[in-house]
Amino acid sequence: MNDELRERIEREAEKHALLNAVKHESDADVGAIMGPLMGDNPDFREHGDEIPGIAGGVVGRVNDLEYEAKRDRLEELAPEELAEIEAEDEEDEHDLPDLPNADDYDEIRMRCAPNPNGPWHVGHARMPAVIGTYRERYDGWFCVRFDDTDPETKRPDLEAYDAILDDLDYLGFEPDATYKASDRLETYYDHARDLIDMGGAYTCSCSGEEFSELKNSGEACPHRDKDSDTVLEEFEAMIDGEYSSGDMVLRVKTDIEHKNPALRDWVAFRMIDTPHPREEASEYRCWPMLDFQSGVDDHLLEVTHIIRGIDLQDSAKRQQFVYDYFDWEYPEVIHWGHVQLDDYDVKVSTSTISALIEDGKLDGWDDPRAPTLKSLRRRGIRGEAIVEAMTGLGTSTTDVDLAMSSIYANNRDLIDDETDRRFFVRGGNQIPLAGEPPAEATPPLHPNHEGRGVREIPVSDSVMLEVADIPDESGDGDQRIWLKGFGCFRFDDGVLRYTDDDIDAVREGGVDVVHWVPADESVPVRMRTMDGDVRGHAEPGVGDLEPDEMVQFERVGFARIDRHEADSDDEDGETVVYYAHP
Repeated sequence: MNDELRERIEREAEKHALLNAVKHESDADVGAIMGPLMGDNPDFREHGDEIPGIAGGVVGRVNDLEYEAKRDRLEELAPEELAEIEAEDEEDEHDLPDLPNADDYDEIRMRCAPNPNGPWHVGHARMPAVIGTYRERYDGWFCVRFDDTDPETKRPDLEAYDAILDDLDYLGFEPDATYKASDRLETYYDHARDLIDMGGAYTCSCSGEEFSELKNSGEACPHRDKDSDTVLEEFEAMIDGEYSSGDMVLRVKTDIEHKNPALRDWVAFRMIDTPHPREEASEYRCWPMLDFQSGVDDHLLEVTHIIRGIDLQDSAKRQQFVYDYFDWEYPEVIHWGHVQLDDYDVKVSTSTISALIEDGKLDGWDDPRAPTLKSLRRRGIRGEAIVEAMTGLGTSTTDVDLAMSSIYANNRDLIDDETDRRFFVRGGNQIPLAGEPPAEATPPLHPNHEGRGVREIPVSDSVMLEVADIPDESGDGDQRIWLKGFGCFRFDDGVLRYTDDDIDAVREGGVDVVHWVPADESVPVRMRTMDGDVRGHAEPGVGDLEPDEMVQFERVGFARIDRHEADSDDEDGETVVYYAHP
């Protein structure tokens, strides 16, 4: 790489570092600028192995500047890009469209209807985020209704009821009411009896295969014309548990020649031999299908607007038959596409995550590798950041992609200003010091808040550096580095010798700024990440931070202090932190 190209890389890296720092009003991050840097300069790609090292030095110099100095420098280098950043501050008042026909209702009433088969994964957050936001906009009402009427195929997890409510609280919402469908079976039975009296339902003992053949050919089931008394008698026998699974169902009488076979005489109740895990519901054997149960509940709870997946369009059409029998008015319906989530190796599926936990491949629902709300919470990501990202997706009927980077950016905006900086060295090599360096380093707690003070880091006779930050003695370049908040050192024969150069060595001499920790006083750290555990050492003050406190490890990212493990005979005690994001 010639000098002209290196200067150009440094100039472009400085621009992108300043853009990153000014946009987020924080320190620039090497990882965050690499994509835009390489995208704007495709000819840099053949030097991809060298560029991160060059960019790292530039980022260090940029991060030593105060915010106003960063902004002024960016205005010199890229005034148009700065203007765009400052113009983005004013956004539309609402990301979500107005609810249809909202003015026709005295009160907007919505429901979140989870299946309690496990805590929520990240995709589940979309529904409560959107419903909760609409509730706030319209000063409305929303409930959580656990649709737990399938004790076999989608068997409820007894711990999931409270876990889901805890996830909802984490997102910042409190429901106006909470219901369990498994508490309401007698209500569904009463409505089924009324439907039978109207001639709108019949009991059927056909096998699934037999009825499917009849349905697909548009032929009526031989049980369809039973009189209501017989149907009611057989339905009561279902309630009393006199049939086994598969012996008898109750069907809603629709149009046996309907153009959509899925709507023809659909099942409203079936027999399930497996007892419900809730003791209060364990004696029931006759269980409603979701379309019947949900349809009845939406009317009784006076729900005005339903949001559901585009793949559930047939549900509204099935339920409309029941609503027509009872002369009910169907709620407004919004259908939306699915959320596609990036950044995870684990499938975003409750059953998949549960199986991985049972197999010991994940530590639990809050494992950093799990795409769950409990995991994000333990990593220190605020629920507000997730809600903002989810509402930003809108309510499109097409599938939408959610980049985890959007959640991370939202969270960074929420926590950056209040989060102190610390040094953390991953892995690390111990290097002796020589000369007469200060006995203590005093880097600022936060670069944008001088009044917050400094970290007092005692230094004895050696420090630890990441391998990539150690100068290459075989090269011809400057062997000096600036230990951030400490001073300038020259690397020579495996020793860092204090030079007493001032900050101009960085500003004018191109000396790289690196983070470091004192070798003797540092704190062993295990950082739990989506890619596995990373071990290293942090500056001494990290060992005194309280659990749940957030830190920004300079040049690494934000992390949440999880716990401080005590020393043992086998190993030193370590501080366990959960990595949040860059």
